[in-house]
Amino acid sequence: MDVQLKKGIVEVCVLASLRREPSYGYKIISDISELIEISESTLYPILRRLEAQDMLRTFSRDFNGRTRKYYEITRLGEKRIREFMDEWKDMERVYDFIRRKGR
Repeated sequence: MDVQLKKGIVEVCVLASLRREPSYGYKIISDISELIEISESTLYPILRRLEAQDMLRTFSRDFNGRTRKYYEITRLGEKRIREFMDEWKDMERVYDFIRRKGR
């Protein structure tokens, strides 16, 4: 898969994993890894970038005597998911065109 395309898909998957409830890094990886390969070294730069773009925000909670950082989607993050879905519809039309022309 093209690196830039995969990057965009992973970012949207991260946002989508936060739609239901705020979450933390390990859980996000667990949720997404069934669909697409992702590691901590991939996830945390994405989380920082999405936070810098105001697509998510962070807060901390105590968990078993330690502080855990949680991530929560923002309205801009929700908007990015909707934009991605619209873009994907365009990609499906291109895919259908390519497939039909290949026959």
